[in-house]
Amino acid sequence: MNAAPAGLARRFAAFLYEGVLLFGVVFFTGFLYSVLTRQQHALEGRTGLGIVLLLVLALYFIGFWTHTGQTLAMKTWHLRVVDSAGHPLGWGRAALRYLLSWLWFLPALVSVWALGLHGGGAIVGSLIAGIAAYLLIARLHPQRQFLHDTIAGSRIITQLPQRS
Repeated sequence: MNAAPAGLARRFAAFLYEGVLLFGVVFFTGFLYSVLTRQQHALEGRTGLGIVLLLVLALYFIGFWTHTGQTLAMKTWHLRVVDSAGHPLGWGRAALRYLLSWLWFLPALVSVWALGLHGGGAIVGSLIAGIAAYLLIARLHPQRQFLHDTIAGSRIITQLPQRS
């Protein structure tokens, strides 16, 4: 399988759509967590909620990537994640890709923490700058792959639906 690598615009559109879909997943998980732990105040149990959210997101992404190679947003934008040989991802590679995908946000979050930023505008601005920098780094790769895909040995390809 030597499919064409997906373009950056298509992958970024899927990234944005994934964020919209994940809002519901995160909202429902937070609601369920607060009910099950009888959380009375939003600042109670933040660490536990953060861990639960990381695990739920891991199950979401790793499950889709190993089962069909596509999350819901990737299916909409006709994208599929495969390994460097074009085969479906196994659990280990999918887990590594999930962990490394946090490179999208990690530099921005570390800079927010290091600079002691607290305002919403400064935090959002830092995240936008970090995402833009991550997109620009992908432009340096010969096949326009993201850093986490390069390290994990995975890649995103375009997979248009079969015509009947």
